[in-house]
Amino acid sequence: MLKNKFYPFLVLSLLVLFGCCHTQRRDVLYQASTIQALSAGDYDGQASLGWLKEHGDFGIGTFQGLDGEMVVLRGIFYQVKADGRVYPVRRSSGIPFAQVTFFDADKTFFVDRELNYADLTWYLDKLLSSKNMFYAVKVSGMFKYVKTRSVPKQSQPYPRLDQALKDQKVFEFHDIRGTMVGWRSPQYAEKIGVPGYHMHFISEDKRRGGHVLDCLTGIVKAEFDQTADFYLSLPDNPEFLELDLGTLAEGIDAKKI
Repeated sequence: MLKNKFYPFLVLSLLVLFGCCHTQRRDVLYQASTIQALSAGDYDGQASLGWLKEHGDFGIGTFQGLDGEMVVLRGIFYQVKADGRVYPVRRSSGIPFAQVTFFDADKTFFVDRELNYADLTWYLDKLLSSKNMFYAVKVSGMFKYVKTRSVPKQSQPYPRLDQALKDQKVFEFHDIRGTMVGWRSPQYAEKIGVPGYHMHFISEDKRRGGHVLDCLTGIVKAEFDQTADFYLSLPDNPEFLELDLGTLAEGIDAKKI
């Protein structure tokens, strides 16, 4: 009798637990591979576009062979190639590195002063509740100037990232409306992600963009989504498995990747 009495409760409990385990959590940074692996030249995409779409509607990354810069905004994935133009992403595109989340702004601020990129990131840091958390960051509005870059697709054998960046193409935009999309990661995460700010830009008309090198703000809105949970999906391709990641240089800088 005791067994029969509690059996329905047990079944219900298991169903609740099963449902909880399979409910999509929004405040999670989902990351494919590590920035160190990318820096070492592991550009073979192991993550799929479908997997990323299941885990976020906002973020940044790159594509198979380091073929340009990824911008994810409002659930749409964009590819900024080495000509500085924005292209739709093919569903079959392999993705060697990406960071995505479902963006829900926790804090919103307006910036109505001229700030270059270094001053903007310093100003944004003053608004954070802690520098030890991960933040999805969106800065949108009018920019008096934006300087970006993108990188041509690489061929095997892949060079290290610092070598590939010697062929980067740099673009300068003036009086342009658009959005900076990216992450602010804590210093202790430097071998997994880029410490500090790592931002990509896309114009409002979705025609131009790239990895942000510098800017001068007009009137912009800054939004933060504080993210306490982190999910890392490591590639299992031979290139990653054979990398000696312990020998890579310390102190990865977003302007150098």
